[in-house]
Amino acid sequence: MSQNPNPFLRGYWNLKIVRTLSISHEDGSPHVWRNIHQSQEHLSDEELVSASCIVTSDFAVVSNGPDSVSAEVLAERDAGEGAYGVVGAVVYAIHGDDFDGLPVHIGDTYSAEAAREVVQRLSFETGYYSRCWEISSAHISHETGQYLANLADLATPEAFLFVAFRLPYSPAIGVKLISTPWTDQHLQDVEGITAEQLRQEHRSKGMPDDLAQILALAGQADVRILILDADAPVLPGLPLAGE
Repeated sequence: MSQNPNPFLRGYWNLKIVRTLSISHEDGSPHVWRNIHQSQEHLSDEELVSASCIVTSDFAVVSNGPDSVSAEVLAERDAGEGAYGVVGAVVYAIHGDDFDGLPVHIGDTYSAEAAREVVQRLSFETGYYSRCWEISSAHISHETGQYLANLADLATPEAFLFVAFRLPYSPAIGVKLISTPWTDQHLQDVEGITAEQLRQEHRSKGMPDDLAQILALAGQADVRILILDADAPVLPGLPLAGE
């Protein structure tokens, strides 16, 4: 479970599909999951299911398939803890990175097509779960709301890396964040500054602390559009004004 307290973060990063084998042992011990050895990655799912295989701590290799097992693979087996089993299913595991950069096993499907569909649903077109948020304006004070409204009516300083705007026929205020995610690495690459330097720029121009904190968290999470509206729900984990 992630230890990152940023409430704007959602979904997973760097989604990928890993083809694995669900293998049962002849002695009835619990199933194990292994990657197919690279020399047999070309085998179809149909050729793998129900095949006898040699299982090591790192991989599995089919021993009764259409291709003979090479001496090199047998040597790898002998170097590890080899055992025998039967492939019960070909599993397409979906992996990603958590907000902390730690690997996460998200789930399993039983076809490449189903796995790709899950990845597409999680990633949308942008590669991220969501980049547009609408949250309650109760997260900022009345004074901060006035400050943001003034930015929307005037030209927002370019160094702020965001543009405030009004929504027609609505008291809500929107913010378009620029050059996200606001991480040190990305900001150094595109703007030549760190996340802390950007925050100092905000503070030096008199930005209220509650707005600066919200924008810092949203920028870190690669949010591109943030709308603050009195009718929108509060964001769990994000302090309300005055807390």
